[in-house]
Amino acid sequence: MENRNPHSQIQNTTVLLLNLMSQLRIESLSYMGRPPIDFSIDHGECISLSGSSGSGKSLLLRALADLDEYQGRIYLDRKECHEFSAPQWRKQVGLLMAESCWWFDTVGAHFEFLENSGDINGWLAQLDFDSDVMNWQVNRLSTGEKQRLAIIRLLANRPKALLLDEPTASLDKKNINKVEDLLTKYRKENSAPTIWVSHDPEQEKRIASRHYRIKGDLIIEEGLERSSR
Repeated sequence: MENRNPHSQIQNTTVLLLNLMSQLRIESLSYMGRPPIDFSIDHGECISLSGSSGSGKSLLLRALADLDEYQGRIYLDRKECHEFSAPQWRKQVGLLMAESCWWFDTVGAHFEFLENSGDINGWLAQLDFDSDVMNWQVNRLSTGEKQRLAIIRLLANRPKALLLDEPTASLDKKNINKVEDLLTKYRKENSAPTIWVSHDPEQEKRIASRHYRIKGDLIIEEGLERSSR
């Protein structure tokens, strides 16, 4: 009879779960001539990032998404960025820009390439859209509608890490709450390390466990109350 050790099974399960979780690690990262920085974001953790206009918040996210040139090393789990093709990295490390881009005439055309779209209808409903929105012309969308749909488009790629550049800046209070809930739920369910750029101190308290501020050439960690989400 096979001898099964329950403690060994628990340990093996724990190791498997940890291997499925993602960590984003930055080592000696320098971009746009700035001094190198080091930090890591654990699986499922959200850090908030703020700074004055033009301080380089968006440039940092673009460097982490491998859209702009940088020096140093960026890891997702144990794999360095250069071990991925550019499209693979940008699918795994999903960047939501402050202003979303739309290339086709209809909303649905931007979702046809997606392989795993099973959750899209649920996300649409959570952000107050019917599935008929896929037939809408992009030119009829408001700024807030574009932003909410861009968030759904980002999540539909199933990224393992999230880079969010002011995802709620163009939204009213009701939709801010809905988007915060959706992104927090995705982050926790998928153990996705997240950087969330925000200028709202109250939002930072709600969504993040750590806060960083860009001051000149430095990125400084500041105190932050524990997240309520």
